[in-house]
Amino acid sequence: MSNTLRSYLTAVRSTLTAALCLTNFPSQVVERHNKPEIEALSSLEVVLNPLTISRNENEQVLIEPSVNSIRISIKIKQADEIERILCHKFTRFMMLRAENFIILRRKPIPGYDISFLITNFHTEAMYKHKIVDFIIQFMEEVDKEISEMKLSLNSRARIVAESYLSQFA
Repeated sequence: MSNTLRSYLTAVRSTLTAALCLTNFPSQVVERHNKPEIEALSSLEVVLNPLTISRNENEQVLIEPSVNSIRISIKIKQADEIERILCHKFTRFMMLRAENFIILRRKPIPGYDISFLITNFHTEAMYKHKIVDFIIQFMEEVDKEISEMKLSLNSRARIVAESYLSQFA
């Protein structure tokens, strides 16, 4: 792992660890409702300042904390059109199965590729450090997956081109 990636992931890890101090906070507008304040935006005084951690303009994380929830949006590195298509297909595949990934949102925030929503109920049911580890591991692995898919796509395209052009030789 390169030093820039390591420092980027360390900054994301420490920020997430600090931001995951969530508490049970019922709605101030509707009695007996407990909705994620970062999604509902019903009481702006319980929503904290968003943080952006950026490695470069194509790779960044937006962390939006509130008193009872936190939304994490990730912009995945996409160097060319093939990576852009593969990233879109990969994240769409995962978001269609969001119920299997408990903290994954079905739609990302505009400008980002994938988003997670962690509520106080998630931090009560799961270990906080394991949630942070999952997000960091996801950030590490998604780059590797897209790179492997690109290599596989290029090798398949090369084989198809060779077999097609062999007809004319």
